Amino acid sequence: MSLKEQLFADLKTAMKEKDTVRKDTVQLIRSGILQIEKDKKIELDDEGVIDVISKQLKSRRDSLPDFEKSGRQDLIEKLNREIEILLSYLPEQLSETEIEAIVAEAVAQTGASNMKDMGKVMAIVTPKVKGRADNKVVGGLVKKMLQGK
Repeated sequence: MSLKEQLFADLKTAMKEKDTVRKDTVQLIRSGILQIEKDKKIELDDEGVIDVISKQLKSRRDSLPDFEKSGRQDLIEKLNREIEILLSYLPEQLSETEIEAIVAEAVAQTGASNMKDMGKVMAIVTPKVKGRADNKVVGGLVKKMLQGK
């Protein structure tokens, strides 16, 4: 079953169970997919769908600190539930140790020695962690590793 079919099945289930947070989250994912498919006149495969989900996950994670500052506990709980739902559609997330190993391998492969080489390292690391790690975390680890040299 493709990811798009899974989303459609989950949408129907959420509607039957009256799970509004899941229903709304899945609808947002599906509308993002549809928007890209119409704009680019293509049919998204699972990898494209994962990109859409990753972007929505990043958006929600970026919003979380603002809600925490304003003390909106109701919105924080809803946002955490949406993040949990989005993560369920993504491949298993990499641990920090696994990301460090990928970054170390890329640094060795490129011969990177300072911050000027960050782009080279990220070009190798990004495809390997796509959909499985937050780019902020990856970028932070690359910086840390390059500054330590």
